[in-house]
Amino acid sequence: MAKLTFVGGIHPYDGKDLSKDKPIKAVLPKGDLVYPLSQHIGAPAVPIVAKGDHVITGQRIAEAAGFVSAPIYATVSGTVKAIEPRRVVTGDKVMSIVVENDGKYDEAEYAPVESYEQLSKEEIIERVREAGVVGMGGAGFPTFIKLSPKEPEKIEYIIANCAECEPYLTSDYRRMLEEPEKLIGGLKIMLSLFDNARGILAVEDNKPDCIELLKKLTKEEKRISVKALKTKYPQGAERQIIYAATGRRIHSGMLPADAGCIVDNVDTIVAIYLAVMLGRPLMNRIVTVTGDAVADPRNFIVRIGTSYHELIEEAGGFQKKPVKIVSGGPMMGFAVFDLEVPTTKTASALLCMTQDDVSRMEPTACINCGKCVEACPSRLLPCTLSEFAEHDREGDFLSYYGMECMECGCCSFVCPAKRPLAQTIKSMRRMQLAKRNKKQK
Repeated sequence: MAKLTFVGGIHPYDGKDLSKDKPIKAVLPKGDLVYPLSQHIGAPAVPIVAKGDHVITGQRIAEAAGFVSAPIYATVSGTVKAIEPRRVVTGDKVMSIVVENDGKYDEAEYAPVESYEQLSKEEIIERVREAGVVGMGGAGFPTFIKLSPKEPEKIEYIIANCAECEPYLTSDYRRMLEEPEKLIGGLKIMLSLFDNARGILAVEDNKPDCIELLKKLTKEEKRISVKALKTKYPQGAERQIIYAATGRRIHSGMLPADAGCIVDNVDTIVAIYLAVMLGRPLMNRIVTVTGDAVADPRNFIVRIGTSYHELIEEAGGFQKKPVKIVSGGPMMGFAVFDLEVPTTKTASALLCMTQDDVSRMEPTACINCGKCVEACPSRLLPCTLSEFAEHDREGDFLSYYGMECMECGCCSFVCPAKRPLAQTIKSMRRMQLAKRNKKQK
């Protein structure tokens, strides 16, 4: 039987052995907690506390500022030290709430339920909205909106993205092994919102232990199946996992709901479970701290707002001086120059490497080998699109479907001439998106 996958893609070194066999470790923050008001797609949250206020764990400290927005909660008890711009992992300064941790961890009371079945669909969605749950795979899109499509009766698949195809990342893997009941419980809650949908736990086949465990735990679940996907990057990208799991295609002008699908990653689905069943707001996430520069690579359950510097200390510090530090994975992450920045709802990993292969590359002329075309999961012509971008040929870039690029980096990875194809295409895409947004305003 052919393995479920897509056309194109690559097989980079995965680096998962560094952290995958160690259990998740909880981290208690030592210093101040910093909560950027922009941790999601949409309008920044609005503070509802002031300097000098005392807060407790689980207390709302910022309200959603519109429909596409999300509230933010304190993850420790302490005193609001400041509301001011603070640097975030991208290098930008973002208005943030700073809380001085009192070390007591006094916590608010929540409103758990015995069964999600006692809640209406509207009440379930409201619990997810109130909890501030957003896409935790990196996008940060408010999850309650995703669970509220215009035509819910047309949703046929709820896909739990368990692929974790980005090299080095193992947080989803550990979550599946250690807390599979919460993942399955969250998926069942999502299925309760869509009468015609079936659930799919889509896992890459380099995780046979997870596949076996999830199949065992769902064998009595008639609406849930486990599908093994071929291990290949970017198998976990939304378009690719939808095609691999269902055979349906979407493009940049479509939402998954247009193809009858909803896709969420493991951490997001667990957050849905905690919000609905326990009434707990989104306060924690799992972060993979790894790389050959780290003394003890592993996964940490982190209180949002904790400094990256503290995570490095929890991982034993650096055993060798890092030359490159990346937030996220090596394919779609971005370089970090300061570890005194907070973890956020979308912080998936911190990768610390002793070598910087990219900076040593010397680009040469394109040799027309076609490897970038073979690797492109969107079936584009990266070499041609890159040339259009370099020469500001916007019309040609658009006519060759440049906006369909996923910015996955496959083309740059396979290019024997070491040309920065993905980077130049990404720059042109961002320029075009900015122009579109300006026209809409």
